[in-house]
Amino acid sequence: MSLINKEIGEFEVQAYVNGEFKPVSKQDVLGKWSIFFFYPADFTFVCPTELEDLANKYEAIKATGCEVYSVSTDTHFVHKAWHDTSDRIKKIQYPMLGDPTHVLSRDFGVLIEEAGLAERGSFIVNPEGKIVSYEVSAGNVGRNADELYRKLQACQFVYAHGDEVCPAKWQPGAETLKPSLDLVGQL
Repeated sequence: MSLINKEIGEFEVQAYVNGEFKPVSKQDVLGKWSIFFFYPADFTFVCPTELEDLANKYEAIKATGCEVYSVSTDTHFVHKAWHDTSDRIKKIQYPMLGDPTHVLSRDFGVLIEEAGLAERGSFIVNPEGKIVSYEVSAGNVGRNADELYRKLQACQFVYAHGDEVCPAKWQPGAETLKPSLDLVGQL
């Protein structure tokens, strides 16, 4: 079953962000763009490379009006310990959400029940709280923040210009398409 246009459920979890613990809820997400970036666990192998890549792209993502939330089933205390000990993770300025009760992992459909861990899932959520793009990858395959950023920009474009669509590899400023009978069979 597709998660496209699924409204995210109610939640309130603890985050580690900018040296502090703070609650984050669905109310914090509504009204702006969000990326939920699920990963299996802190203190692992592929995860820090992905989170660092996302940290390096964070300012560009924020400039689009989007907040990033990394999520694992670890607690916010573990996120702080990892942030304090890893040079890669020290770069992170976005909220690191703890999901030890699995409320988010279940809602987004990425919980590996038998392991109590999350799959690698990237979700773009629009200001209405609806999932408009997502990708779930095997645990041994890392993701690319540049491609996630491109998808975010495309989602934002079509949200603002509902009569246009973005072709493959679209970048801001590039030509879009206006679906019509005249285009059928012409591409």
